[in-house]
Amino acid sequence: MSYKVYIVEDEINFNKVLTLYFENEGWDVKSFFRGSDAINAIYDTPHMWIIDVTLPDMNGYELMHKIKKHSKDTPVLFMSGNSSTSERVLGLEIGGSDFVQKPFSPRELIIRANRIIETRYRRTSITDNVNTVKFRDYIIDETQRAVFKNNMPIELTSKEFDFLKLLAKNTGQAFSREQIINCIWGVNSYVNDRVVDDLIRRLRRKLPNLRIETIYGYGYRACG
Repeated sequence: MSYKVYIVEDEINFNKVLTLYFENEGWDVKSFFRGSDAINAIYDTPHMWIIDVTLPDMNGYELMHKIKKHSKDTPVLFMSGNSSTSERVLGLEIGGSDFVQKPFSPRELIIRANRIIETRYRRTSITDNVNTVKFRDYIIDETQRAVFKNNMPIELTSKEFDFLKLLAKNTGQAFSREQIINCIWGVNSYVNDRVVDDLIRRLRRKLPNLRIETIYGYGYRACG
């Protein structure tokens, strides 16, 4: 599985160079030139962000704050042309995983990024965490709100994760579509049955070893 990194760098040529280097290393890369464009992609929840501190429309620290509000555990690596120690310390104090000063070699950035990924996603066996549920071939980490197979993360949306957790804790129990809507979206939500069916389709595609049985005219049930 390739890790997804989002790069926010306003200098066009340098942005392209970094994107090319990371792609050549097997990363799934998406790049942005403005912070406002990156904000629209926050809910994609990539594995990692690399952000230039000085962007044309906002401060990189401000962008990280918005990212952390959605996904507090997603690593952020800062880049900056400012050589002051105070800026480097600030970036780390507010939650940055690393801080690299420009100019730097793209190879150095990739090494730093790999180390962050190693620490965040690979170092500890996921099953060592007490807040995990094993469900067939998958490990559900409730603390990180993440799903893993063979210690590798699988990207799920918030609703996909909530429904998977519901199934994992109630294996064999049948849920009507109305019950699923009430549990996942809330009792007073305006969600129809087709949204539930679409959620199931996405989960089956992302988790092919998961056995979700369709109960026609009623709902769904997870098989152990």
